[in-house]
Amino acid sequence: MTNINKPESPNPSDQNHGFDGITFEVEEEEHTHEGQKVKRRGIYLWPNLITTSALLSGFYSIIASMNGDYIQAIYAIFLAALFDGLDGRVARAIGAQSAFGEQFDSLSDLLAFGVAPAILMYSWSLHDLGRIGLAACFVYTACAAFRLARFNVQIGVVDKRYFIGVASPLAAIIIIAWVWVGQDFTYIFDLKDKAIQALNAAAIVAVGLLMISNIKYYSFKTVDRKRVPFFVLPIAVFILAAITYNIPVGILVISIIYAISGFVTTFLARKNTMSE
Repeated sequence: MTNINKPESPNPSDQNHGFDGITFEVEEEEHTHEGQKVKRRGIYLWPNLITTSALLSGFYSIIASMNGDYIQAIYAIFLAALFDGLDGRVARAIGAQSAFGEQFDSLSDLLAFGVAPAILMYSWSLHDLGRIGLAACFVYTACAAFRLARFNVQIGVVDKRYFIGVASPLAAIIIIAWVWVGQDFTYIFDLKDKAIQALNAAAIVAVGLLMISNIKYYSFKTVDRKRVPFFVLPIAVFILAAITYNIPVGILVISIIYAISGFVTTFLARKNTMSE
């Protein structure tokens, strides 16, 4: 009889993707240009290195806050925000987007923009309030976690023109600008005054609640970044001049204006929906 070569039965070890129980490797499904699903092992280096830098900045901010070096903590969170805006752009530019990168970015954001600002505010002002100060900071951190989780499950569902709730990096910038202004104007922010402590607690809770609100904030993702109307340039010059005059106050004022603009954007969006 003629020997017929039968297909070999799959090796059980191959079904385990070559894992030996010791070596850890990331394996993800990706879509090719032809629309086919393929499995790839490993991670993209450069975007995840940038995300790791943001994570390191958030971690350093926590250490600086615990040591009472609040200005260094503020700078570290600003640096984390810079890295956070850079990693996604690098990933899209080199075609290195992945599910691992999305999850890693969210965890980094939670530390840098959810935990680090709360610890900064608690170490700077709210520790004297005891459990009330602790609760206020925890509310902010929990809201940041809720905001990031909601953002992850709504990718591809919500309108890209808007953020639903204040983005966690902006929320962190509001908090650190608040602390920065307080550091520069100590005659106004008397941290021994219970009223000032209560104001700081109310501020961090309010910012946290804005993150999980349904208020729409313009995302600027649909703006033509190559050509814009001429009036945008004078506005940009005015903003830069205001920030240069007093950097902490300028950043805080612009951040608060953007936070308030969400109410106007939501009202106009609902009005347009009703008119349609």
